[in-house]
Amino acid sequence: MSKIETILHEFKPISLAEMDRVKLMNRTDTKFAFSIQKFIEFLGSLNQFYDVLEIEKTRTPHYESLYFDDDQFTFFKDHHNGKTNRFKVRIRKYVESEILFLEIKHKFKGRTDKKRIPTKAFDEAFDEKQRQFLTKQLQSENQLVPTMWNSFQRITLINRTLNERLTFDFNINFHHQNTERNFNNLVIAELKQETLNRNSPFYTLMKNQQIRPYRLSKYCLGSIELYGRNQLKFNRFKKKLLHLKKIENDII
Repeated sequence: MSKIETILHEFKPISLAEMDRVKLMNRTDTKFAFSIQKFIEFLGSLNQFYDVLEIEKTRTPHYESLYFDDDQFTFFKDHHNGKTNRFKVRIRKYVESEILFLEIKHKFKGRTDKKRIPTKAFDEAFDEKQRQFLTKQLQSENQLVPTMWNSFQRITLINRTLNERLTFDFNINFHHQNTERNFNNLVIAELKQETLNRNSPFYTLMKNQQIRPYRLSKYCLGSIELYGRNQLKFNRFKKKLLHLKKIENDII
């Protein structure tokens, strides 16, 4: 059992069915990044406020995603250019439960709205039902193609009293065709709330740890790593990328 799993063993488990009260399909997201070692140092202090999601007897389940964009990388460019109305499209597999969804995340004026429909496989070409779903949500007929595979493990904590949940993604991998990038020392945390509440136990912890929020999605991080040097402009993200690389390389 790893150190993280040992610490999580002290948390009260919660099932997927009990997660219904914190679905938060429309929400605000606040991201933080830190090293695995830093995570191990403070994780245990959260068990007085949060329960942990347990799926198929694991508290560190695996996720796999296939992301889509058009041949101009419009979704990535919208994010890079600071567009307040932007989308991400992916098929996500919840590995232990063998469940897959085609998902669209719509970022609009600081809020995230997620819509999804069940799917049976990682289809690189969409069927009619999927195309209709995409056209309705995106309000256009984008010609989308697969651009990136992503996998990671996730810990999900649910606040016992507040309507919020907290995720920690680690062992992060990006790949497409013959290119692969791994982040094995990086943890990306995401605090999901109805409205931003800086009095959240985790937000307070991050402030005490002098860890500031940052804005860079895994999709953008992976896109830069796989395509950035040749195909994408990412000047606006360079400072954030340097920060994540320092965490990964144990420089900070």
